[in-house]
Order: sequence, then C-alpha cells, then structure tokens
Amino acid sequence: MILVLEQILNGLQLGITLFLMSAGLTLVFGIMQVINLAHGSFYMVGAYVGATVAAYTGSFLLGIVAALLAAAIVGMIVEATVLRHLYKREHLDQVLATFGLIMFFNELARIIWGRQPLFMDVPAWLAGTIELLPGLYYPIYRLAVIVTGIAVALLLWYLFARTRLGMRIRAGASNREMIGALGVNISLLYTLVFGLGALLAGLAGVMAGPILAVESGMGESILILTFVVIVIGGIGSIKGAVIGGLLVGMVDTLGRAFLPTIFKLFLETSSADSAAASLASMAIYLLMAAILIWKPRGLFPVHS
Repeated sequence: MILVLEQILNGLQLGITLFLMSAGLTLVFGIMQVINLAHGSFYMVGAYVGATVAAYTGSFLLGIVAALLAAAIVGMIVEATVLRHLYKREHLDQVLATFGLIMFFNELARIIWGRQPLFMDVPAWLAGTIELLPGLYYPIYRLAVIVTGIAVALLLWYLFARTRLGMRIRAGASNREMIGALGVNISLLYTLVFGLGALLAGLAGVMAGPILAVESGMGESILILTFVVIVIGGIGSIKGAVIGGLLVGMVDTLGRAFLPTIFKLFLETSSADSAAASLASMAIYLLMAAILIWKPRGLFPVHS
C-alpha cells in the first residue's frame, strides 16, 4: 500500500511538471493559433540558466528567478523576431520554422555549456524526506514541485477568469481585429502571452533540474508528452492542461511501476519485463486514442 501511494505521488509530480509545460503551449496555440515545436527549448533554457545561476550564487531561489526571466525574455524575443511573421502562414510553415529553432537552441546550448550534462543540487532546506503517513516517507523537494504546480494553476485561473488582462487575452483569441479596433495593442498582448507560456516552460525546466540531468535536447522528450496532454485535455484549455497532465503523469508512472509485477503473474520474468516495458511506453498513447474516440476535441475543448 505504501508503494502504491508513493507511486501515485510520483505520478502527481510528473503530471504537475507536464501541466506547467502544456499550459504555456496550449495558451499559445489556443490564443495565437501557432504550432510551436520549440516550446521544449524554453524548458531547456530555464533548466540551464537555473542550474548555472544556482551553482555560481549558491542560491536555489536566485536560480529560479533567473530561469523564469531568461525563459520569458527568450520567448518574447522569439515571438517578436520569428513567430510574429508566421501568424497568417500555414501550420506547416510554423512547424518547419520552430523545428529550425529547436536545432538552433540545442547547438547554442552546446556552445555555451558544452556537451556534458549539468547537475543541479537540491537546496538544503528542501533536501531529505517527510513522513506524510505512518511509513510513507516522501522527498520534500518533489512535494514542493507538486505544491508549486497547484499554486500556478490557481494563479492562471485567477488571471484568465478575474483580471482585465485575462479578459483582453480571451477577447483577442476570439476576435483579434475587433479588440485591435477598440484600442488594444494586440501585438504587445500576444508577445506577453508568449512570454508567459515560455516562463511556465522555464519554471518546469528549473524545477526538473534537480531531478533530471540538464543537457542539450532535454526539451524534446518532454515535448512529446506535452502534446499528448494538450490533445487529451483540449487545445487552448488550462483546465484541460491540468486534468490531461495529471492523467498522463499517473498512467505513465503507475504503468512503469506496476505492469512488470502484474505480467510476472502469468509470464516468465524476461518476457514479463519486455512486454510490460513495451505496454508502459504505449499506455499514454492508448489513453489518448481512447479519449479521442470518446471526445474527438479533447476532454475540455474551448468553444469558439
């Protein structure tokens, strides 16, 4: 029972990380109608800058602040110099351009930081474990990631549901020409939205730094999961990003943890491990297919 609860918490932590990634990407596509394959690069920028600043200053919090600023600034520069010229182009043009950005950022990271991975230490005040239930010890840092993700979800809900800026962003998504005619600088608004999306990716990257190795190309693997989350949750939906992230995180984590044990009940150990590993890798895609059969536009589609 303790192992099951521990793996559920691990799935929750992965789901929160995927939510931070998918929230920014679904905002950009839902509002600006831009397919941005380079979103994982902002995740990588956040991880690299956060690890570097934390190492030089000895402050994890300064690393987080630097990562957020760097990811947001890089994102806004990319929007202003590249993506702004692609809004009225075909999605294929956007895919090709942002794929080029992936290669650019990966090579730039190798030039600046080298080919060897960086490792980010967990700060002393977040190190160790905490006893959540009798016998259930869980890393404090992973718990902090979960709490941070929940706080970000609440802040995003408040931003879009209760603030004037959120109202303008939603209006710009519905009718760009009309809100522009009312005097709102739609180009600046889109730049801010893109910067916010990049900031969220940078936050996911810096918080993954102490858990994963920081290396060039680290954004591509999580980007695939991020697209799965967006498709499951519904394009443009923050609520869908939350639910989709949690579903994917749980299915992926629990599948990898428990499928080998289940398969060993009726297969030899070697065959069970091989079959379980294959099915665990496929599980999230099977989940996506099942949900799309049930709801072709995702669980929480944004209605135009």
